[in-house]
Amino acid sequence: MAEDTTTLAGPPDERPLPPVRDWPDVGTNATDFDPVLAELMREGPLTRIRLPHGEEDWAWLATRYEDVKMITNDARFSRAEASVRQFTRLAPHFAPRPGALAWADQPDHNRLRRAASTAYTVSAVRRLRPRAQEMLDELVDAMVQDGPPADLVERVLEPFPISVVCEVMGVPADERRKVHDWTREIISTAGGAEASERAKKGLFGWIAQAVRDRGDSGGQDVLSLLGAAVKSGELRHEEAVSVAGPLQIGGEALTNNSGQMFFLLLTRPDLLERVREDPASRPAVVEELLRYIPHRTAVGLPRIALEDVEIGGVRVGKGDPVYVSYLAANRDPSVFPDPDLIDVDRDAGAHMAFGNGPHYCTGAVFSRMQIELLLDTLLERLPGLRLAVPPGEVPFRQRTMIRGPQALPIAW
Repeated sequence: MAEDTTTLAGPPDERPLPPVRDWPDVGTNATDFDPVLAELMREGPLTRIRLPHGEEDWAWLATRYEDVKMITNDARFSRAEASVRQFTRLAPHFAPRPGALAWADQPDHNRLRRAASTAYTVSAVRRLRPRAQEMLDELVDAMVQDGPPADLVERVLEPFPISVVCEVMGVPADERRKVHDWTREIISTAGGAEASERAKKGLFGWIAQAVRDRGDSGGQDVLSLLGAAVKSGELRHEEAVSVAGPLQIGGEALTNNSGQMFFLLLTRPDLLERVREDPASRPAVVEELLRYIPHRTAVGLPRIALEDVEIGGVRVGKGDPVYVSYLAANRDPSVFPDPDLIDVDRDAGAHMAFGNGPHYCTGAVFSRMQIELLLDTLLERLPGLRLAVPPGEVPFRQRTMIRGPQALPIAW
């Protein structure tokens, strides 16, 4: 990418467009911030990007906190309109399912979300917490019994979120490995369009049958709630299936996010000592790490401008695709001073790690609960917790949309 920037002067309609920047796959190391995104932030706050896939030549990218906040709350930017466009994108395969929550605008978005929302309320998560602790304890018991060294990802950080999300969704124990294999393939960019499509067919086909089977079950798991919503006419069957899929896939994000958190703790002795000796500081540490961690590769899903909109002195035209970067917003120095430093004494509560606006993550409370349990349990049960290899030997996932360690060898 070129290092020069474009200076805009005059009324928005008369200003030259900023150059289109290709977003190359430069590879990222461990928890390092994406250097391409860092450069785009310096050129911004609004730039034009071209990603590896898709038919449209470019899209806008907003990186400033206030712009990201505005766009994600503004009905003039439509997710539904983007679902029928082959915009420039990271994923090799793009075929949104009809009725998908991620692509819905209001009021459909609230209607779709409401059907499963009772499984993700604060009270529902509170009721789930003892069962989640039991599942975590079983995993840690087995790891402690086998003794160090151990791969924390394999033994705890992968099976725990999978078990919990499957508990919430209502996936039987003997089906969980199959479901996990499908979700892993869906978020990977390595297998190509064919592998991704096979995994989607497998997962969504399985969900479709489960929703049909549970319309009369009266259960409080997500699949039963959605089955009941279909039977009552609140949702169409295809809508229920489209809502359930991303909720199931969400467990993958927690595996990777918590893996990054523990990598950061285990490579920063002062930070680890702080959370070990001062349990009261842990909630603030979690929020700061959520702000700091580079959760994903490149950008997520775009929106389409439904009319001309001026952002930061730049005119975004009607029909233009627009991406926002939550990662960039979380590093905006006007909101988070010295944003590239982990400062557990700052107020990081305004971070956008779970998104913003109507598409704010459904499972945010659910995810925080699991992170709290992991931190408290592992620090209590594993005295002297440390990496079993030098930090540079910890392998991180490559060619995947969600970033995180592939393995995290530990000793205690």
